[in-house]
Amino acid sequence: MEKIYKIKMGKAMCAVDLGDGSERGEYVGQDYILRKLGRPHRSISLMYCYYPLDKQWPARISEAMKDADVSFQWDYPYDDYFPYLGGIGGNTDGEPFTCMRDVRRHGQDVTLTLTIDPAVTDEMLAAIGDDLRPFGRVFLRINHEATGNWFSFNKRATYQEVADFYCRASRIIKEHAPNVQTILCIGGVENPEKGGEIEKEKEFAQAVRETDIWSVDKYMALHWGWPYDVAEPGGNSHSRSSVNSTYEHTKLSYERFKYLCGGQEKPMVMSEFNADGDVTGAYEQAEMVKLFCDRLKAEKADWFSGFTFYQFRDRGRLGLEIEDPNDSTVGIEQPVMQTYKEIIHDEWFLPSMTEQGEVTLPVTLRWGNSEDAEGIAIPVHFDSNPHFCELVFEDDSNLMIELNGRWFYKSPKAKTIDLMSAFYEKPLSGSADMTLKIFAPPATGENDLSAEDGIFNYYYTLEKLPAIRIRTAPVEPSCDR
Repeated sequence: MEKIYKIKMGKAMCAVDLGDGSERGEYVGQDYILRKLGRPHRSISLMYCYYPLDKQWPARISEAMKDADVSFQWDYPYDDYFPYLGGIGGNTDGEPFTCMRDVRRHGQDVTLTLTIDPAVTDEMLAAIGDDLRPFGRVFLRINHEATGNWFSFNKRATYQEVADFYCRASRIIKEHAPNVQTILCIGGVENPEKGGEIEKEKEFAQAVRETDIWSVDKYMALHWGWPYDVAEPGGNSHSRSSVNSTYEHTKLSYERFKYLCGGQEKPMVMSEFNADGDVTGAYEQAEMVKLFCDRLKAEKADWFSGFTFYQFRDRGRLGLEIEDPNDSTVGIEQPVMQTYKEIIHDEWFLPSMTEQGEVTLPVTLRWGNSEDAEGIAIPVHFDSNPHFCELVFEDDSNLMIELNGRWFYKSPKAKTIDLMSAFYEKPLSGSADMTLKIFAPPATGENDLSAEDGIFNYYYTLEKLPAIRIRTAPVEPSCDR
């Protein structure tokens, strides 16, 4: 490994994010997800709630009221997400911050979905901003699906009050954490034949103008009665729509958002996307997800910035894995897992990589976010498909490493990283020249705020390259059988 080149990681044509944990499933560590999917995501979506004025707080409400007579997921006094344990009177030692650090160590940004009591004070909102300052670019989705009627914040305030709260919360949090980008998730254009307005347009027009990112949640099929009933033909707790109508309604929503902003364009995302296997079955779930993504690619949908697949592991059938009912730490892979893996390794959904010239050691690597990072690329030659390929380190670096399309994580304590899984699914048919890419996201998951631009960037100086061990044959030749 003689030459070293600086490279820049940038945006994908369509970003892919992943939901990890919610009312329907537990958080799964990023090491496991990376091994299963072979690449990091732009962002990982974590779902939490903040109702600090309620008497049950900060308990998770389904645990605090486990004997309550509930027949719908959102019948509790507040939303049954994991409690946000920061803010006034809290700290950042527990959730969601432990998960946020795990996400960022693995070269991904955080999308924090946070349902908030509209009655919280300005001081409480400012404290949330203070909590989020060290975590680089954070996508903050405040009171999502705000034109619905199921979440507690909609039961405690009018739609206009919810919209006004969104604007107030966004302004205050971003004053304290300018690294935060807010996502407004509301109902889009559902009935274009009735004038083409978004849901509750009058109430949310100002929020559309003030937010950083527009979003709709789109399930091509959904069983919202889970887990209190079973979806069966003729039932009234589930629905299914077509791939085409989902696509068209999302595009119409984008156009309406843009119209409300006087033609200004903003990123348009789908913050929850899937087809519920409770309705479609496992095979058609995978087919619908593929068809939607195929259309994004075929139409070169540059108006669409990205989607979040909901979610990695689910107790129902909305996950790449179903949680094993005998052991919550075990996932049962679904057919959509392989489909999704193929989608996210397609060039349309991969971040860009741009070479920026030769450099020498030591070299300082900059991590801005998952769409703005500077790393190094090292040419590596293989005489044939390897039997052994590993990196040996002498330092305590925290790195994300890519070879042959597969990504690996090196924690500060790891000294040897086996790269052979990069060749199990994509073996070499002969000799090949490849590129080993290395990036350095923050080792603690947090930026160093004492640096001049530490709220936006993290820096790491790589003093020495790892040794690479490549062998194209077994250590000892085969013996007679």
